[in-house]
Amino acid sequence: MNKTKLNNIAFQGQHGAYSEMACVEAFPEMQTVPCENFEDAFEAVMNGTTKYAMIPIENSRAGRVADIHNLLKDSNLHIVKEYFYKVNHQLLGLEGSSIADIVSVCSHNQALSQCRNFINNNNLSPIIMGDTAGSAAYIVKNNDIKYAAIASSLAGNIHGLKILSTDIQDSENNITRFIVLSAESNDPDPGDGLIVTSCIFTLRNIPSSLYKALGGFATNRVNILKLESYMPGDNFTSAQFYIDLEGHPLDSSVKMALEELGFFSKEVRILGVYKGDKNRTK
Repeated sequence: MNKTKLNNIAFQGQHGAYSEMACVEAFPEMQTVPCENFEDAFEAVMNGTTKYAMIPIENSRAGRVADIHNLLKDSNLHIVKEYFYKVNHQLLGLEGSSIADIVSVCSHNQALSQCRNFINNNNLSPIIMGDTAGSAAYIVKNNDIKYAAIASSLAGNIHGLKILSTDIQDSENNITRFIVLSAESNDPDPGDGLIVTSCIFTLRNIPSSLYKALGGFATNRVNILKLESYMPGDNFTSAQFYIDLEGHPLDSSVKMALEELGFFSKEVRILGVYKGDKNRTK
């Protein structure tokens, strides 16, 4: 199958999920393809079923999305775009129910974390589910007025639920950062505005390796936008790091910084080079 002729994009979740809404907003001309989990979304691109996958990687309130970094490491996909999407959560319930009836609330762990104050203030018991739109479907299937879902208004319309409370997220500026994955790499013009380079690296297990590895970014005046560490698999001796930095690998300063990073690392892998979202500058 010729991947260049595909005009579809995979997302994790059911129709009405925030990931699908982000896909539609970022790529209105593309057809969305729901996937049960993140692994399936990655696989859809790797086997040529879809052109892209759009994956949430972090939220301004709840932090990083679990497992994405390991999936990035284990795949050969490339990050070709980032997209910042504002998420407004709704409390959805059955017709005839009210907030006073609700005992338990269902949603994805990220959504529950983003609405923690609302959940605690209303003495609700959170129930973690696979995705937000799926939790809306569960409410209909369960048919119990004591249960509600945190999901989008679109998911509520799809499943015939009513909104019991609007915009219940803790932060008014609740932003989820999505990355777009492709089987083919992107090569933006180094001079075309803000360019982001994303990498994964594994340090050599020697004293001060992180300090020395990052020294090149300071001496070459390369701005680090994000740095996270995590332990791969069952390894507790050698941490892996995910890093977003400002600039293109062809920039002399970025090139020298990456060379120094490589000297103190067992592996450095560039995941993608792409234009930064316009909201980074706001």
